[in-house]
Amino acid sequence: MRRSELDDTLTGLASRDPEVRDGRALPTLLAAVQAGLDADDAAHVAAVALERLDHPETQARTFAPLVIAALVESGRFDPTWWQRVARWWVGEHDLRGHDDGLGWLHAVAHGADLVATCAAARVVDPGDLLDATVARCIEPTDTVWRDQEDDRVAHALVQVVAHPDLTADRLVAGLSPVRRMFESGEPGPVPAPATNTMHVLRSLVVALGQQPLWDDEPVRVPLADVAVAEACSLLALVTPWSWRPA
Repeated sequence: MRRSELDDTLTGLASRDPEVRDGRALPTLLAAVQAGLDADDAAHVAAVALERLDHPETQARTFAPLVIAALVESGRFDPTWWQRVARWWVGEHDLRGHDDGLGWLHAVAHGADLVATCAAARVVDPGDLLDATVARCIEPTDTVWRDQEDDRVAHALVQVVAHPDLTADRLVAGLSPVRRMFESGEPGPVPAPATNTMHVLRSLVVALGQQPLWDDEPVRVPLADVAVAEACSLLALVTPWSWRPA
């Protein structure tokens, strides 16, 4: 793909028209990355994607992680990519999954997809991935995730837990902010971050109780029992009237 065509595709990836952005630009760019970009073009694509994280329009920001994830899957990686996306992901305020006019936005899900990709590719410390994911879950918001963001985040956590460099102690420590959030709960309506995190943990328990997958292939998760036990311990805090950990 010529640079001019690449730039046109990148422009389309910020379009407010979901058919242009999601229907044409995204698959075209993913195919180009998969086919192989030279080093200069890959660096250019990454630079544009990272600049988009500061774009004033939501749809432009939220598709940037998918571009970085594609580059990681293709074998490209720069540590600064993850650092910049992680800062954006945790701080992003527009957490709508779908908008009637703009189509899919999915900031939470797209960031989770990058977490999963980085974990599976073993290019980012799993503790850093865990910390960012937990931070995204507990970050104050009024938005309850409704478009399977919880499942995408849980899927990412499965890949993080499967990382061979993650220890049981680090896993439990990484989830400790969730424990503090649940333990500090007060009577009244459940805050959105607590609801979102409960949903993520329940999805995580289900996934780890079955055969986890990555790219349709089975994933071995040596710390699955530790993760399930800790998730259940956390969930028991919010449903003490229903069950207790076995």
